[in-house]
Amino acid sequence: MQKSIRKYWWLFVLPTMAAFAIGFIIPFAYGVFLSFCKFTTVTDWKWVGIRNYTRIFVVNGKVDTTFLHSLWYTTLFTVVTMLIINIVAFAIAMALTKGIRGTNVFRTAFFLPNLIGGIVLSYIWLMIFNSILAKHSMTIVSTQWTAFWGLVAVVCWQQIGYMMIIYVAGIQNIPGDLLEAAKIDGANSWQLLRYVTIPMLRSTITVCTFLTLTNGFKLFDQNLALTGGNPGKLSELLALNIFNTMYSTQGWQGVGQAKAVIFFILVAIISLIQNKMSRSKEVEQ
Repeated sequence: MQKSIRKYWWLFVLPTMAAFAIGFIIPFAYGVFLSFCKFTTVTDWKWVGIRNYTRIFVVNGKVDTTFLHSLWYTTLFTVVTMLIINIVAFAIAMALTKGIRGTNVFRTAFFLPNLIGGIVLSYIWLMIFNSILAKHSMTIVSTQWTAFWGLVAVVCWQQIGYMMIIYVAGIQNIPGDLLEAAKIDGANSWQLLRYVTIPMLRSTITVCTFLTLTNGFKLFDQNLALTGGNPGKLSELLALNIFNTMYSTQGWQGVGQAKAVIFFILVAIISLIQNKMSRSKEVEQ
């Protein structure tokens, strides 16, 4: 039986590989090809070389900073949300693993926002923000910074509960004997946190950090529903900038595809770094 399986292993692998090729490899390769073409539909294309990539930064001889603005704006947004989400989620997880009454209720309450769709969540918060800012004759899109902090608040509120669950699982896997031994040796709460809890949670922290990193870079639906890139495209994150280039500007489909390729490379680099760091942590442990 085992010899037969080894002989015909390709029969078992073929359906999965065929589905992967049809659903990912072929569309991705064709998408990269289209980034070097001018097209209106995927079958109506004309080869233009690297022109689409140059038009990302230079249009009619003038420097276009729209994409670069979206890049640094997205980077700043990602760093801020990564720090806030992980610090707050870790703090809540520590509080909920102290054996206090009603822990399960609190866990459920903190996790619930993650179950709400990004579009619905954004429209709810849009009404809340605008009703508050109306007292100061402002809206969420009055400036790029009101839009920025509005996006930060919505994303943090949605994702903190999810990261909290991961941190709770990591904290509960710390051996109780290790904590007891540290207490017997005279370690106080701060020393337990610094020298025992955090080192034992290195792999968990790595996972949560890069989950929030990739989520920040890929954010689209909340950006579209909450700010729409306003005012004047100043609150466009990368995903929304690519979407608007692709579907809102006639004849710029190839440029949008080129931006998407650059976006993929950025996310791929982040994912590779995450994988390498996760493996190094596993080896150390």
